[in-house]
Formats: sequence, structure tokens, C-alpha cells
Amino acid sequence: MKVVLIEDEPLAAEKLHRYLLKCNEDIEVLATLTSLEAAVPWIRDHQESVDLFFMDVQLSDGLSFELFAQIEVKKPVIFTTAFDEFAIDAFKVNSIDYLLKPVTFTDLSKALTKLKSMRAQLAQPMNIGDLATQLGKRTYKDRFLVRIGNHIHSVPTIDIAYFYAEGRDVYLKRSNGKKYLIEYTLESLEGLVDPKLFYRTNRSFIIGIHAIDDVIVYSNRRLKLNLVPKMDGEVVVSREKVSQFKQWFEGMG
Repeated sequence: MKVVLIEDEPLAAEKLHRYLLKCNEDIEVLATLTSLEAAVPWIRDHQESVDLFFMDVQLSDGLSFELFAQIEVKKPVIFTTAFDEFAIDAFKVNSIDYLLKPVTFTDLSKALTKLKSMRAQLAQPMNIGDLATQLGKRTYKDRFLVRIGNHIHSVPTIDIAYFYAEGRDVYLKRSNGKKYLIEYTLESLEGLVDPKLFYRTNRSFIIGIHAIDDVIVYSNRRLKLNLVPKMDGEVVVSREKVSQFKQWFEGMG
């Protein structure tokens, strides 16, 4: 497989290169491009020989998403970035995966396995158009990293009861009642968790389906939620979301 890295951090590029060869010695890195200015003409002239692009989202002269406005990228892309807020934009341009830095060997290996699976299902040379149907089958985060003092723990998404905001801080609460500060916004979380299992009830909460113990018809046609584990204060479905919430709660969302 022939790969091109679009990455302006030398250490990150070297690490990706090393991990790729560890995954498969037959992978060949054709080029490492460090800017939009260098990437646009290279892709225009050489992309037919490429099987996969790795693109850092933030380059020295702009966001790599700008490439797609200047040229047609016909081959699959895996984005890498230190920031989660670009995830939704990445999937808008039909990337096959979105890896948060620092990229681990496990994450990279899973992304390549996903690519291999798509290729096998399509049974033909891959291009962005062919991937559109497959990309509709979104994958979501199955775990979140939390910091406890000097320790980092991995919390399975299935064990999260809900996410909530207090001021500028966002927390996740596990089913056992423990809460952790996380470095995400609620807006970014909406694109990272399965919408069949989590619903944003208002500006401050994203609720897991299994955390809802009771739904009470409340004032002004709103709904009040009793959650397990309990949340201090009221958790209310905003009036404009009541109809949509009912559909989601019924399994029709």
C-alpha cells in the first residue's frame, strides 16, 4: 500500500512512518508534505499512485480541509489532530477515520483494519465516491480517557450515564456515580457518541438511554427526567425538543 503523509510536525510524521511499517512492512510512504502549498500540486499530479492519505488537520498555512475546496481528492483519508472539535468536519469530507494525537499504534492499526475491511467489501479500487455508503455507517468512540491526579484511566462509553456542563467545564458521570472532568465540549461530544444511545436534552446535558429511570410530564409541556445515578437539580428536556426526544426514547430517532 502506498501512503502519503501531510504533516508539518517532523516528530509526528516520523512516528506515523514508524507505526505504518510496524503494521505492514509492505507499506511505502511516497512523500511527506508539510503544507497546503506543497500538498495541492503534489496531489493534483500524483494522487493516482496513492492508496491512502494521512492528513494533519492543522498545517502551518491553514486547515487541510481547504484542500478539498481546491482539488478533488479521490483517495481515502485518515485525519490526525490534537483537537477533537474537527471530527464532524472530517466526516463531511468522507474521511475513513479521525485519530487524536498523540496517535497510538493501536488506533492506527484499527484504522488500517477498517480500511482493509471497506476495501474487501467494495472489492474494487477505492475512491471517495465509493466510500460514501460505507461512511454512512459511522463508528463512535468506545472509550474516553480521564485523568485522576497523575493517573489516566480509560472509561468505556457503555459505562457512561451522561455528560453535563457546569459553566465552561464538561464532566462525564459513570453508572457508578463517579464523575470526571473531560476536555470536550458538549457540541463535539454530539458527534462522537452514538445518537441511538445518547441524546442532548438541553444546552447542559447529553443523556444516556440507560440512565433514564423515569420521565415526568412537566410544566409548559416540558419533560423532567429522573436519572440513575441522580443528578443534583432538575434535568429537563427543553420544550422545543420534546417531540424529538419522544421519538428517540421510543427508538425511532
